Amino acid sequence: MKPLWSELRPLLGYIAAFSFVINLLFLVPAFFTLQVFDRVISSNSLETLVVLLIGTGVALLILLLLDYVRTRLQNVLGNLVEERLSPPVVNAIVQRAARAPGSARTEGIRDVAALRNVFSANGLIAVFDAPWVVVYVGVIWMFHPALGLGAAFSALLMLALAWLNDRISRRALEDLQHEGRRASQYVESSLRNAEVLQALGMTQRLLKRWRALQDQIAATQTSASRSTVAFTAATKAVRQAIQILMLALGAWLVLSQQASAGVMIATSILLGRAVQPVEQLVGSWRLLIEGRAAYQRLFELSRDFDRGEPGVVMPRPEGRLTVENMAFLPPGADNQVLSNIAFSLAAGEALAVIGPSAAGKSTLARLLTGVWKPTAGRVRLDGVDVATWPREQIGPYIGYVPQDVELFDGTVADNIARLDKINSEAVVDAAMRANAHEMILTLPKGYDTPVGELGSRLSPGQRQRVALARALYGNPQLVVLDEPNSNLDGDGEIALAQAMGALRRAGVTSIVVTHRPSLIAHVDKILVLAAGRIQQFGPSGEVMKGMQRQAQVMVDQKAA
Repeated sequence: MKPLWSELRPLLGYIAAFSFVINLLFLVPAFFTLQVFDRVISSNSLETLVVLLIGTGVALLILLLLDYVRTRLQNVLGNLVEERLSPPVVNAIVQRAARAPGSARTEGIRDVAALRNVFSANGLIAVFDAPWVVVYVGVIWMFHPALGLGAAFSALLMLALAWLNDRISRRALEDLQHEGRRASQYVESSLRNAEVLQALGMTQRLLKRWRALQDQIAATQTSASRSTVAFTAATKAVRQAIQILMLALGAWLVLSQQASAGVMIATSILLGRAVQPVEQLVGSWRLLIEGRAAYQRLFELSRDFDRGEPGVVMPRPEGRLTVENMAFLPPGADNQVLSNIAFSLAAGEALAVIGPSAAGKSTLARLLTGVWKPTAGRVRLDGVDVATWPREQIGPYIGYVPQDVELFDGTVADNIARLDKINSEAVVDAAMRANAHEMILTLPKGYDTPVGELGSRLSPGQRQRVALARALYGNPQLVVLDEPNSNLDGDGEIALAQAMGALRRAGVTSIVVTHRPSLIAHVDKILVLAAGRIQQFGPSGEVMKGMQRQAQVMVDQKAA
């Protein structure tokens, strides 16, 4: 956030300078009126009127140009905020969502839009114009102290309304934002299970819960709107009443010969200009409150921003994997999912991770790729901690197929190429290494077939095979496969087994989480997990013999 402010500060300085000149020029109409009433009319001088008109016209033309430039600068500020914040915000959201699912959602992007609106709206101009209330009141005081006191009281009354509006509406507006985000997140997460909702007849129950959330939003919005609308209406009414009373005061001073008619009209013009920024602040209060809350959330999120500090670029890894006394405790959980995990693989070795459900196998897979960071211990690839290795550097060296495969909206080639510029030769090579080339050619447009959102146009088995090709794109040196055959048919199983054998022969370190024995024949070592701890680890033949002995002992015990 500090580099952003270093870019915004000069532009804000320019806006402040333009606001200074613009507010000076806003004095011109008042003094024009004063001169017309006090000099032109009394002297019956047409030449003076023409000179005043020309001078005022030039001043208003300059005012128009400066106001236009100031507005354009506001747009530049808004665009700059979006351009500078959107990339790190998206990166931070992805990082948080990957390491702690559910901890970060898309409200960060909406917060960027809210902050942009603050810099692009009239509320920012009102903030720069508000200090000029003192100047306008001072000029009115020069006309007559009584008028100055009335103007000062009017300005203080308007500022008090703005302060009271903040005190009353701030909490309601923040609650409204929170409830709105909660309702939208609930709908977004529920729609991911639309098939289940439709198949099991749960739509009406979902609607009932959503309506309950909407009722809470409506109640909060009614409360917030009631106070906001009331203050906006009160501010407009008070402003009109102030101008009428000040005009009446000026008229009384004219009747008592303490001021001229020009002073009366000029005071009315200046007072209207003095209270206008305060009225704009009250009208923009909700936008400013939302912007302030958005900035606080973005400031909190900025702790996960990439600092952009240059570091040493590590060479391509050979594939030596070492896990050092690793443990993992999910955020908010009381019990560790993994505890005291330690093993090592030489470059090019293949490992099968097996065990019962909820043993921590998928968690181990995420930790090995560096997607999640261990609570304790380290995962090292060629001696480098994978959790601290910059993702744009280590990503091309890692292949990963998660348990729940989701493709990105685009073509098959886009997904295999990892959303990068398509290199046809590399895409086809990855598909052939995954033994998915023939399957892809059977699709309507081959590699150019759109997969749809989340890969909805492909079958689960086809998605898994495309995901395997994506994992092998670019010749990674470490490949982690989490249940890669859960949706495969017989042909897919054979293709996967052949791909794993090819990885082993190519010297690629590979790890597969599986329940099926068909893949175990293609690994060098087996790791058995149970209740988050390593039960057995070693060469595949020895571990399989040990598991067979344990199974036989259990059979004998039951028979006895």
